Amino acid sequence: MDGMSGPYVIRGSVSLPEAELMWRFSRSSGPGGQHVNTSDSQVELRFDLAGTEALPEVWKQRALQRLASRLVDGVVSVRASEHRSQWRNRETAAVRLAALLAEATAPPPKPRKPTRIPRGINERRLREKKQRSDTKRGRSGQGWR
Repeated sequence: MDGMSGPYVIRGSVSLPEAELMWRFSRSSGPGGQHVNTSDSQVELRFDLAGTEALPEVWKQRALQRLASRLVDGVVSVRASEHRSQWRNRETAAVRLAALLAEATAPPPKPRKPTRIPRGINERRLREKKQRSDTKRGRSGQGWR
C-alpha cells in the first residue's frame, strides 16, 4: 500500500492496521474500452474482525454482533469497482471499511427519557380545537331560515 493516504481511522486513536488488511484484485465489469481487459481495477478488501488485536475487546464484540450477517468466518469484506483506477478503488474500499467499522463499533444510543406534556399546553390545544370546531359548525348553514 505504498503511497496510500492511510492510516484509516475508525474512531479516536484506533485505526485499521495495514498488516491485517487483505487485498484482492480482479477485472471490473462494465464499459472501459481496450484498457478494461488488461487491468485488475476492482478491489476486494478483507479484514479478519474475529482475529484482530487492533480493536478493543468491547468494540470487537459489538462489531461481531452487529455485522454478523456480513461476516464469513469472522472476516468482513468490502468491494469497490466504481473507479477506473485501481488506486482510487483501493482508497474507496479502505474508507468504506473504516466507515463500516466505525458505525458497527459505535456505542448504543442513550435510552430516551420520557417527558410529560405540560398541562397548560394540553389545555390550550383542546381550547383551540373547540374553537375550530365551533367555527366549522357555524358554516353548516343550518338555522339560516
